[in-house]
Amino acid sequence: MQVSLQALKAFESAARHGSFKAAAHELSLTPTAISHHVQNLESRLNVSLFHRKVRKIELTEAGKKLALAATSGFRTIAMAIDEIKFSGNNILISTTTALASMRLIPAIEEYMRLHPGVLIDVSTGESFDNYPNTLPIRFGSTESVKTSDILKHEKFDAFGTPSYLDFSSKADRFKIISTRWKNRKLPPAPVHAWLEMNGIEQSKVEYVTYDQELIGIQEALLGKALVFCSTTLTAPLITAGIFHSFNSKPVDTEFCFYCPDKEKYDTRTHEAFLLWLEKLL
Repeated sequence: MQVSLQALKAFESAARHGSFKAAAHELSLTPTAISHHVQNLESRLNVSLFHRKVRKIELTEAGKKLALAATSGFRTIAMAIDEIKFSGNNILISTTTALASMRLIPAIEEYMRLHPGVLIDVSTGESFDNYPNTLPIRFGSTESVKTSDILKHEKFDAFGTPSYLDFSSKADRFKIISTRWKNRKLPPAPVHAWLEMNGIEQSKVEYVTYDQELIGIQEALLGKALVFCSTTLTAPLITAGIFHSFNSKPVDTEFCFYCPDKEKYDTRTHEAFLLWLEKLL
């Protein structure tokens, strides 16, 4: 059975306030209009919803049952609208420490300037838990990620300061730092494939790994080693002239940055942010 939503809203307000006049004030209608809506609803349901007395109304048993359901239903709708409105104007991002530090956080101010009214919060860590209302940006293997979820395929290369690059070109041995992933399901960083592709003898390299990409980048910034890592992470340092590549060719990898179940993040704000992020990376 179809009933008028406006009539149901008028009834719910009158039932909650115990007054047609108060309901009229809440809904910006006249008491006569509220009464008319309620009468139409009663006619449609073929039941009395109120006992009408002098200067007051009381719910019938049927009215009490409908009022309870209507109030609960409208409250649920209001909560859903608030939640959608919040998620539509707020982006809660969960991602790796390295991506947040090297790429996202430095660029977020510019994004918010271009999108006034949008608030962005970034939480870091390598946990793969996808919390509700959070946009997860992960680092993983293309072998286990849906193609439609991939934001960026990764290449790896060696980078360092000009002074260390000069040293490594003359030294018998030089140091390369890379990452030992906390996620043991990921393949190792393809340093050996990179060495072979660039014709570098493994005997010339002291190879060290840490479980955080930022450690290797920091050591390279201090001029202590080269860092073998994602070209995505080091792009701003290359642009700024702080890092140079090892005069080598980057190696393709099976790594990627991705958003799990990307299609479910379908608010306009999320879609605009993901499009911006793909261009950024």
